Amino acid sequence: MSELPATAVDSPQRQIPDSRMLFGFWYRALPSAQVVRNRLKKAVLLETPLVLGRDAQERVFALHDACPHRGMPLSCGSFDGRNLECSYHGWKFEAHSGQCQLIPSLTADQKLRVDRIYAGSYACEEQDGYIWVFVPEPRPAGAGFSKTAGPSIPVPQVPKFSDQYRIAHLTADMPVTVDHGIIGLMDPAHGPFVHQAWWWRSHHSIHEKSKNFEPIPAGFRMSAHTPSSNSAPYKLLRLYADADSITTTIDFVLPNLRLETIRAGKYWFSSLTTVTPITSNHCRIDVVACWNLFRWFPFAPQLLKFVFAKFVEQDRQTMEDQAEGLKHNPHLMLIDDADRPAKWYFQLKAAHLESKRTGVGMKHPMPGPITLKWRS
Repeated sequence: MSELPATAVDSPQRQIPDSRMLFGFWYRALPSAQVVRNRLKKAVLLETPLVLGRDAQERVFALHDACPHRGMPLSCGSFDGRNLECSYHGWKFEAHSGQCQLIPSLTADQKLRVDRIYAGSYACEEQDGYIWVFVPEPRPAGAGFSKTAGPSIPVPQVPKFSDQYRIAHLTADMPVTVDHGIIGLMDPAHGPFVHQAWWWRSHHSIHEKSKNFEPIPAGFRMSAHTPSSNSAPYKLLRLYADADSITTTIDFVLPNLRLETIRAGKYWFSSLTTVTPITSNHCRIDVVACWNLFRWFPFAPQLLKFVFAKFVEQDRQTMEDQAEGLKHNPHLMLIDDADRPAKWYFQLKAAHLESKRTGVGMKHPMPGPITLKWRS
């Protein structure tokens, strides 16, 4: 990633995304409903092929989808509720640890330590209707796999503020790099142009906005503020609380997490959106939302999913169109203040990679709280 020097503080800066994927984090692999007991399911995260499944006790697991013997995808084999059997030579591997249990071709006098052989295993947990997989740093070529250590960070989850709530999920593929997916997700100025609807907003609703931001560990926060008065959801929230008591907080945290929380007295709405790198030029957006607003309304989940689906499809179509222009690998012209969050993302990513390279603590690119202004 590089920047050409700007001649003034507010001059556009041309920037090249490095498009490197960040390892050592949890990533959403698949919706939980897609992985059923005693059946194998393929997935790809960060160009890493995975096979996922559930054992006889409904616990999820994830293994590298390649037998360490001759590279046959383990997803082509069979699973008995405990062990995966490779379809090529019948090698068996315990589903959670990846430890080899059997090599049928060995004779009684051959002393190969089968228990020292592993198919790569990955930490795997369920949260909020998704299966998350922890993707560590890739091993050097030819290093093979061994018993893996557990991750040192917890699985992300949607914030919740009461025991009773509704939940909805949505997913969509994006034909762009994870960098473009993420900066599109945090872009504050595209709304009136991409997300147009009679029940939302239009070009005519554009007005100047001012928001406060602050640094948080490995990310930044749009500090608690009153939602935009030109949005329909804000008008609906006024049915629950006084306008001044309605607040929104939005966080972005590496590698790909956008958390939004809206509070209106005892009522709340929260969401966790992720942009997951599948390959170097393909990512996927997943949204999980929880709320206790309109819980009495029988079609609330369907209505909310319709709204989210509309938004995500508009973003997906925009990304598909943008991908045509990005084929020529143009520099990005990022301006202040509307594109400052995108700049912070690139700087956070660079700081994280530099910290891993040097072993020195990550230096946050934001010196402190700041106010940004834009029109949308």
